[in-house]
Amino acid sequence: LKLQFLYLIAPDTPIPFPRHIMHRMARNALSKSARAFSIAPLPYDYDALRPALSAETLQFHYDKHHMGYFNKMNAFVETQRPELKEMSNEDIIRSEGPGFVFNQVAQIYNHDFYWQSMSPNGGGEPEGALAAKINEDFGSFDKMIAEFRAQVEGHFGSGWVWLVQDKTTKKLSVVNTHDAGTVITDPNVQPLLTCDTWEHAFYIDYRNAKPNYFTNWLKVVNWEFAASNFSA
Repeated sequence: LKLQFLYLIAPDTPIPFPRHIMHRMARNALSKSARAFSIAPLPYDYDALRPALSAETLQFHYDKHHMGYFNKMNAFVETQRPELKEMSNEDIIRSEGPGFVFNQVAQIYNHDFYWQSMSPNGGGEPEGALAAKINEDFGSFDKMIAEFRAQVEGHFGSGWVWLVQDKTTKKLSVVNTHDAGTVITDPNVQPLLTCDTWEHAFYIDYRNAKPNYFTNWLKVVNWEFAASNFSA
């Protein structure tokens, strides 16, 4: 029986669980204290995105980094800010100013969105209304990808690059946020998908070759997820 690990007590204290139990625990980790803020389970197996991203990368990224933000926030809420138990990730992000709470919860949200932005059956190009809107707003799919690539490769330091839609004008654009920054701080912005440009997202597999990471990330992009967030 292959075992994976979930860090429920502290990031450096691994407890072995079968993977299906780990996901169930991630879904239910907050139920006993009626906490609204949450962390989503990884939506596929650690090795599901190979060869674009290795099982080692996904395991370290989810178990150490993503779960690490949740563990820190979980401990903080219990001892410092119990009122946050009743708030969703989105509500906390939109109500908190810069600082510890925003950083932890925004990173939980960003990572949840990042995992959904990829799929074992991803890659290729979008279809239907989203494809038509990309052609309308960028000139072509290739031009949109070129702009996305330029922002990923040119992003200095840690952060995120997003395909977003303006809720009022319906126009699509590619934007970036630094560190824990997230686009949902603007209520008029709807994220469609995101690419993580923090080094821990790619360093195990690609070292400092961020362009190679992005090239292979495109092979697992979940255009169905992007389309589900898109409003024609």
